[in-house]
Amino acid sequence: MSAVAVDGLVKRFGEIEAVKGIDFQVHPGEIFGFLGPNGAGKSTTINMLCTLLRPSEGRAEVAGHDVVTERDDVRRNIGLVFQDPTLDGYLSGAQNLRFHAELYGVPRSVVGQRMRQVLEMVGLWDRREDLVQTYSGGMKRRLEIARGLLHSPRVLFLDEPTVGLDPQTRSSIWNYIRQLKETEEITIFLTTHYMDEAEHCSRIAIMDQGGIVALDTPEALKAGVGKDRVRIQTGDDQAAIAALGELFGLEAGMSEGMVTFAVASGEEFVPRLFAELGIPIKSVSVARPSLDDVFMSFTGRTIRDAEGTAADRMRMAMRARGR
Repeated sequence: MSAVAVDGLVKRFGEIEAVKGIDFQVHPGEIFGFLGPNGAGKSTTINMLCTLLRPSEGRAEVAGHDVVTERDDVRRNIGLVFQDPTLDGYLSGAQNLRFHAELYGVPRSVVGQRMRQVLEMVGLWDRREDLVQTYSGGMKRRLEIARGLLHSPRVLFLDEPTVGLDPQTRSSIWNYIRQLKETEEITIFLTTHYMDEAEHCSRIAIMDQGGIVALDTPEALKAGVGKDRVRIQTGDDQAAIAALGELFGLEAGMSEGMVTFAVASGEEFVPRLFAELGIPIKSVSVARPSLDDVFMSFTGRTIRDAEGTAADRMRMAMRARGR
């Protein structure tokens, strides 16, 4: 049985279709990632799977239970770490966990042992009696993960688990997630727009504008691109784009302020580029295929460019509602 099974899932908010009929399955015990820009529909999907939003169409099961007709069963079998903090800063770490245990009906005879287990796992046992408002951002995130694990869920949902954290803290959070996969019999479903985080997943689904555009292991997706990404700055970028098409038959475009295109054996192509382009080149970089290249190959944009487009769509929708 799949840990998560989704068939034709749709979510509309008025005239806006945030999730557009997606299908996928998550295998038990894997780390499954939703990769995509902000506004792609990742959090909306998680909210439907966690019974916080009712689907407009389609069907989904989590831990073998329907998210519409068996909401209570779904909730008993999942843990959820929201993108925005939901801890009570005026309570201690232990008090936050005890309150959660009461809500989920964890037997009192096992609460103490389970609390120690999850707090030691995230390195917070010694700080359990301190008020949460004294915790750093990384400590709060670790406490939220511990809270999500307290009632021994079968599926743990992590919505942007490291957003807003510094690189060192992000790395430590991922160490805890990997440790969690080794020590708990659990499926982890996470969303992220960080390319390096998606590399840790067993499989990833790339989401853009409400739809899934690719789904496979990170290695298989990158192998499918097969070309290096070359980025150049020139004295006339638009003329360079035209010349790349005319001279080399390459489709180039502007991405993050640089002329970007894909080519096999990029390092071997660069000397020819300088010799034949006919336009002064100020800088050049060559990169092996990455998940950003995978996203670009399916959508024609980088994640960062897509986030800007999504933000523009949201502003236009808000203006339309204001009228």
